[in-house]
Amino acid sequence: MEANPRSTGRLPAAFLTPGSSSFIDFLADHSPGQLPGGRELPEGIVQAPHGTTIVAATFPGGVVLAGDRRATMGNMIAQRDIEKVFPADEFSAVGIAGTAGLAVEMVKLFQLELEHFEKVEGVTLSLEGKANRLSTMIRGNLGMAMQGLAVVPLFAGWDEAKEKGRIFSYDVTGGRSEEHGYAATGSGSIFARGSMKKLYRADLSEQEATTLVVQALYDAADDDSATGGPDMARRIFPIVTVITEEGYRRLTEAESSGLARSVTERRLEQPDGPRAALL
Repeated sequence: MEANPRSTGRLPAAFLTPGSSSFIDFLADHSPGQLPGGRELPEGIVQAPHGTTIVAATFPGGVVLAGDRRATMGNMIAQRDIEKVFPADEFSAVGIAGTAGLAVEMVKLFQLELEHFEKVEGVTLSLEGKANRLSTMIRGNLGMAMQGLAVVPLFAGWDEAKEKGRIFSYDVTGGRSEEHGYAATGSGSIFARGSMKKLYRADLSEQEATTLVVQALYDAADDDSATGGPDMARRIFPIVTVITEEGYRRLTEAESSGLARSVTERRLEQPDGPRAALL
C-alpha cells in the first residue's frame, strides 16, 4: 500500500518530477481544476460583478497604468472601491476589466507564474515573454468567456532591453497587440481613448502622464455609467501606478486624491475637459 505523502511529510511525486518552468503548465498537468478556465459552470446565465475601465499611457522614462474603482452587476453598482490595477512583478503591472473574481484570480496566478519562472530559470522573463504568458492565460479562459465571464486586461511595464515603457492590450481569445502612446480597455474605454487621443503627447512628463490618465477616467465616467469617477464624499479615488527603470510604484492616497481633486476643480470651469495639448 502506497504511503500518503502528507502522512510521511514527503512531497508528492509531481513536485519532484522535472518539467517546464511554467507553473500554469504544472497545474494543467496535475490539477487542471485549479485553473480559472478549468472549472465547470452551472447552466444558464451567470451573474457576477464586472470591473470596468483601465487606461495606460507612456512617457519618456516609463509608463502609467490606472483604473477606476467601480464594479457593476447588471445595472447595479456591486462595489465602489474595487482594486483593478496590480503589480505583476517589479517592472510590470496589469489592470483588469471583465469578470472581477476571475480577473483577480488570474492576476494572482500570473504573479505566481512570473515568480515561478524566475526561481526555476534563475532569470526574469523579458517584457515580451511576460505579455505572451498572459496571452496564454487569457486564451485558456476562452470557454468561460463564451459564457459571459470574460477577462480582458491591459498589461504595461518597463522594457529593460529597449529602455522604455510599453503597453499591451488583449482580446478574449488571447490575441495580443502592442499599443503605442496610450490604450484603454473596459466599458468606458471608447470615451477614455477619445480623451487621451486629444491630449496625449509623446513628450509628456510623468506628472502630465498621471494627470492625463485621470482626465481620461473622468471622461469615461462622464459618459459610461459603469465607470466610477472620483468619489469625494467617500474619498474613493482612481488607482494610479507608474513603472520606470526604478520599478513599479503606486501613487499614495494623498497623491491620487490630489490629482483627482485638481481635475475635478478644473472641470467646474471646463465641464468637458481641457482643450488639446493643455492639461
